[in-house]
Amino acid sequence: MAVRYYTDDCTYRLPQKRLTAAWLDRVAREEGYELGDVTYIFCSAARLLDMNRQFLGHDYYTDVITFDYSDRKGARIVSGDIFIDVETVADNAREYGAAKLTEMRRVVVHGLLHLCGQKDKTPRANAQMHRKEDHYLRQWDELSKGLK
Repeated sequence: MAVRYYTDDCTYRLPQKRLTAAWLDRVAREEGYELGDVTYIFCSAARLLDMNRQFLGHDYYTDVITFDYSDRKGARIVSGDIFIDVETVADNAREYGAAKLTEMRRVVVHGLLHLCGQKDKTPRANAQMHRKEDHYLRQWDELSKGLK
């Protein structure tokens, strides 16, 4: 298992990287998978917009794009690259009245949930995704409070 963090066209630094990796491992296990190699790339809005156009044919800003390399059927190992637009995450935090870091953690776990097979394109699947995000954010709070 390896969770790695990089930046591309921005200077964002996610705090508590080791604890975040441990949390993500717990999330994957609760979803019935083993955490493989997962790379988070924090980037600018312009960079993710270019990727959204190039790889998905979408001409709009988004907060996250997940490239899934998982073996969910055989070894049940989730792996992939998760690109996160730090500017859109900050905008969404303001829009939803959330703390920026809380919204970032929501998007971080959102990407992993996609690797675990969770969809979000239909209203029902989207509602399930949000319930799972909320559940795992509560786990994060419990995990991080346990260290204090």
